[in-house]
Amino acid sequence: MLKHSLVGYDGSESSQQAFRFAMDVARACGGRVRVVSVLQVAEGGDTCALMMTDAGAQRAQDLLDELKTLEPDAAGLIDLEVTHGSPGDVLLSQVQQHDIDHIVIGHTARGTLARWLLGSVSGDVLARAHVPVTVVR
Repeated sequence: MLKHSLVGYDGSESSQQAFRFAMDVARACGGRVRVVSVLQVAEGGDTCALMMTDAGAQRAQDLLDELKTLEPDAAGLIDLEVTHGSPGDVLLSQVQQHDIDHIVIGHTARGTLARWLLGSVSGDVLARAHVPVTVVR
């Protein structure tokens, strides 16, 4: 049984669909959903990370409000974290830290060049995950 699903959430339509799917699984299995929003730090070092930490608390509240509009019972079934880093690395580290047994991620259609230049979070997670992964389209 899938008791602890993890959703990578960025507000996109595909991540909203992934969140809805994970909520359906949680309701069906009596489980919980851990929603993680990853803010990427490109340049700027510690100062940039500090500014993002300050903005993270507000982002978490805004995100919770957004998730409750998608699924009104979300507050009772989710754990929420806003963090920074590389999305694939963060999601995979969450699996061990929080006893996750299922990852749900959205798929964003990109061209071959964009995937090569930017990478693919879903591809990275699929390649390295040691738990079942559902990619929602």
